[in-house]
Amino acid sequence: MAFVLQIYSVYLRIFYSAKMSQQKKLKSEILATKKELLQTSAQDHFAKWAKLRRGVDKGLADLEKLNGELSATRSGFSLKFSSFLWICTSGVQFFVGWWFRKSAVFFLPPGWFGPLTWWLSFPFAPAGSVSCGVWQMACRRVIKVGERVVKELMAGE
Repeated sequence: MAFVLQIYSVYLRIFYSAKMSQQKKLKSEILATKKELLQTSAQDHFAKWAKLRRGVDKGLADLEKLNGELSATRSGFSLKFSSFLWICTSGVQFFVGWWFRKSAVFFLPPGWFGPLTWWLSFPFAPAGSVSCGVWQMACRRVIKVGERVVKELMAGE
């Protein structure tokens, strides 16, 4: 999650630097006006106090609107970034499986697996071979088992 926040921070600096600087400027203006408001007596200098109060209220409304826009930007970024990650990981696997669906990853020696040979070439690879889909499934399973073993070893330490 921290990685996504860092990427989002860089994204904001590159594409929304004007809004970020506007937000920072607005926050500092609100804080300065609020400080002056707190130092002004509402009873002794009511006109000045009311003017400052309206300024703080307007600044807070503008800041809330700007924060809402940046929040919408964040949800849009989250969707785009998640889609990008999915395409780079799972999407590529689907594409490779589809593209090489009729190709054999390698051929098995005759008679090694008997009737299981048909299943290993499933769905479109030549008989007596291992299809790309089955090979991907086997690799994924080995990676998951390896991940679980590493996690158990790390937890044991």
